[in-house]
Amino acid sequence: MLLYVIRHADPIYDPDSLTEKGKRQAEAVGRRLSVHGLDKIFTSPMNRAKMTAQPACELLRIKPQVLEFVSEALAAEYFGFNDPERDNRWAWSFGINPTRYKNEQSVRMGDKWYEAYPFCLTKAKEGYENLIKSSDEFMESLGYKREGLKYKILNPNNDRVAVFCHYGAGMTWLSHLLGIDPVTFWSTFTINHSGVTIINFPNNSDGYTIPQVLAFSDVSHFYGDRLPMQFTNEIDI
Repeated sequence: MLLYVIRHADPIYDPDSLTEKGKRQAEAVGRRLSVHGLDKIFTSPMNRAKMTAQPACELLRIKPQVLEFVSEALAAEYFGFNDPERDNRWAWSFGINPTRYKNEQSVRMGDKWYEAYPFCLTKAKEGYENLIKSSDEFMESLGYKREGLKYKILNPNNDRVAVFCHYGAGMTWLSHLLGIDPVTFWSTFTINHSGVTIINFPNNSDGYTIPQVLAFSDVSHFYGDRLPMQFTNEIDI
């Protein structure tokens, strides 16, 4: 099975929508995904994710299904905080400068990472546990049951499944899917607008699989559609 995890395109956060640039990115990623096709499409319940998925849904004639646990509103409830170093303005706990939270102490905390600053100021423990439960239920519905760092293959398949989500929810979900502790993952990786992460679940003969990343936050569709090669409108790539 191939799992495509796709961040929404260039957004307007209020009201929840896409910019004109974002609409072009959504069309481009839709064309890109239509080359080899998809079997299932899931989206966050939020409008910017649905709008990003729409061109692919129309091209492939697939009705999208809503996946609640990848909602950005839900992730913000658990992982957001009022940053005392920025006049108590709201921020993603893992989105601040990672030099403020990635250190020897926080890394050594392992499964208790949520006790480190700034995660201790949030509901990160509850949020991550809820996400793990929802992710494992979702993956089992696709035929792959989580057992530790591996997945037991219940229903070997070659389906192509796309999930359109967000930065916060997507980053947090990917850390669990790939078995990388959140502090290491959040501080090391990031995802672009309409970036496509492709995870392969090989159907091994021993009945177990470990997800393998074939592409991470790939935006080759920008180049194919002559869109600006940029990371979130900030860095020319």
